[in-house]
Amino acid sequence: MSDVPPPYSIEVLPLTKPEGHFQWAIRRSGKLIERSDRPHRSEAKALENAMEAVERAMKPSSDFRGR
Repeated sequence: MSDVPPPYSIEVLPLTKPEGHFQWAIRRSGKLIERSDRPHRSEAKALENAMEAVERAMKPSSDFRGR
């Protein structure tokens, strides 16, 4: 996704349960650092939520820890 600054990447994946919902995962240099903990009703909402998480992760004062 072009809006995600390197070295981050976002994956938005459909869920089987609940059907029609999506989850996201954020990777930094290919390593998983965070995954959504709840289903999102649309792919767009999942992406929006993931972008907010990337922005939080990029802040130097962030208490963001890789999982």
